[in-house]
Amino acid sequence: MAAIKKQSLVDQVYERLRADIIHLRMPLGSKVNVNELQEVLGVSCTPIREAINRLQQEGLITYENNVGAHVLTLTAQDVEEIQLLATTLHCAAARLAMERGDRYAMGQQLRALLAKLEQARTPQEQVKVIHHLIEVFYLHCGNRRLDRSMLAIQGQQLLLRNLYAQEGMDMEQIFSDFSQVCQGVEAGDTEQVCAAIRTNAQRMEHCLTCALQPSQRTT
Repeated sequence: MAAIKKQSLVDQVYERLRADIIHLRMPLGSKVNVNELQEVLGVSCTPIREAINRLQQEGLITYENNVGAHVLTLTAQDVEEIQLLATTLHCAAARLAMERGDRYAMGQQLRALLAKLEQARTPQEQVKVIHHLIEVFYLHCGNRRLDRSMLAIQGQQLLLRNLYAQEGMDMEQIFSDFSQVCQGVEAGDTEQVCAAIRTNAQRMEHCLTCALQPSQRTT
């Protein structure tokens, strides 16, 4: 029972730190101070260090000897690399879902999420719905390894989407992109689906790389 309780505590610390990083409450490049976190979270250093190790594996925290742990920093190249990998995985999931999944069910789910996206009022709500729109294809693709590959970079991509929201994402264009995705699913047009996914990714990449070009984003 003690081991289960300890793991539960690690999970809680991990989820709290992960959310703070993804939602930019912990600034990019900021130092992760274990002693300060002990005071804020009211836990010992052990679950904090274990949570930091997990976040390091996700690429959300970096660690250097004699320097310590920091929230990741981002360059334009980082954005390009994350987006290239994410888009490749999204399109692979979409292709498999279109081949193996229930297109009618996917269309219904996408339509319902588009309605939620139209009603979303805060950037946080919008980012959450966009994430669920992409997630539909992973739910229907029937490939667990592809799903796990996406989970490995999910935190980084959610962070990028929140940064994109902070920079001022164009919701009219984003809604148009995902309307094209939905129409492609309903028409059985896999190429339209993938083209719309790529277009959406390129919009975000262009905005963020322009924002990051003058200097490396660390704050």
